[in-house]
Amino acid sequence: MTRSDDNPALAQRARMVDRQLRSRGVRDPRVLDAMTRVPREDFVPSDQRDWAYDDRPLPIGIGQTISQPYIVAAMTEYTGIQPEDRVLEIGTGCGYQTAVLAELAREVYTVERLAPLAQDAERRLRGLGYTNVHFRTGDGFQGWETHAPYDVILVSAAPITVPPALLEQLAERGRLVIPVGPRESQDLKRFVRSTGQWREETLFDVRFVPMLPGTRDTTEE
Repeated sequence: MTRSDDNPALAQRARMVDRQLRSRGVRDPRVLDAMTRVPREDFVPSDQRDWAYDDRPLPIGIGQTISQPYIVAAMTEYTGIQPEDRVLEIGTGCGYQTAVLAELAREVYTVERLAPLAQDAERRLRGLGYTNVHFRTGDGFQGWETHAPYDVILVSAAPITVPPALLEQLAERGRLVIPVGPRESQDLKRFVRSTGQWREETLFDVRFVPMLPGTRDTTEE
């Protein structure tokens, strides 16, 4: 989703991509282009905008955070998203990771348990022109079965163990990228589905907010 962008923050984005992403091994040109296009400053609270491109997570309210740029880019790269893929995101948050996914995939289905965050993210993404994102407020542990299977599932909060529903909602050759473990010890993992089985790979240590169950009474686009 290409848009013209005369925002001075574009230079900050370019520096972020060079210094925080390429320098740490993120190589996928589509991911790097998406990270250059998405205006991260629009996804943080007004009192955090001066730090939008810092190499760290930032608070977005209700005890949640926006992940540091490197984590967003690395997780996205590990999913191997292709232009025709259908993606499920668990943990919409402020919508920044959602926007990066929407730049790369055909359709993004995103689930957030906290209604205020989900509503703000939908307004923000619609205002930025994203039309390929579908929103749901509900329990991320259950995924979004209505639109399964998915080529990619990306999770932005850490459960203690991998929710079985997410594994079941992967398409053949689908990829799940998810942080797993208690707050003090989490691993980013990738699961690839093949002939009804899942190949598991541990990628690196991470630190995410815990994944918590949401209400089963859900709203969706």
